[in-house]
Amino acid sequence: MAVRVIGTTLQLALLAPTLESQTPQTGFLDRRVTVVGRSYHYQVFVPFSYTASRRWPIIVFLHGAGERGDDGLLPTQVGLGAAVRKNPGRFPAIIVFPQAPVESAWAGGSAQIATAALEQAGREFPIDSDRVYLTGLSIGGNGVWYLAYRFPARFAALLPVCGYVTPNWPAPASTPVVPADSGAPYDALARQLRRVPTWIVHGEIDDVVPVEQSRQAAAALRAVAAPVQYLELLGTSHDVWDATYGSPAIIAWLFAQRRSR
Repeated sequence: MAVRVIGTTLQLALLAPTLESQTPQTGFLDRRVTVVGRSYHYQVFVPFSYTASRRWPIIVFLHGAGERGDDGLLPTQVGLGAAVRKNPGRFPAIIVFPQAPVESAWAGGSAQIATAALEQAGREFPIDSDRVYLTGLSIGGNGVWYLAYRFPARFAALLPVCGYVTPNWPAPASTPVVPADSGAPYDALARQLRRVPTWIVHGEIDDVVPVEQSRQAAAALRAVAAPVQYLELLGTSHDVWDATYGSPAIIAWLFAQRRSR
């Protein structure tokens, strides 16, 4: 009997590394992506129910101005990341959290970082390419418009939160969402995104990004019969993101969207 116990223990010890290698990592994971020869931190959330035997929806989250930097961690602290930590079971998806460098907005090089992180996550995990979602808050909301305008066929749904389209107010310098030669910005945006399901959220008394930015975007999308929803939270200022990502209805809507062919 003693010999049998020892043999079983040795077998388990030898088997342990193999079992570990087969157990997928879940939760918030540190990653790096290289863009134009430079390495950038980002985080990726892998749901605790993850298995490689199925394809997963993927969300790209673009943070606000306060989370810019190079640590790779701040983007998970405010907005979507905070909601995931509070109730991870509500988010059965791979979630990518890129980080824009200090003093930059989600355009140009920062947009390249976000796109590269999305593509790298798509190679690392089995992704449902018809369920790629884009969301962001404040300058990240601006980034949603910027990226979606350039890649309208890539995303199944957009969720811009307290974002802006035209930087005609004290905002970080960035490349315009709509190029100057494309006509009136809101009309051009609506034409480009008329087939992409979009839910816009803004606070009624936002003192950082004027609510009129989202009102005009919603009106332009409605004018071309786009599948758009607009939610303006009365009495709410700029920090409308907690209510947005904490809303079961909004998250359920997001996961229900599939890319139109």
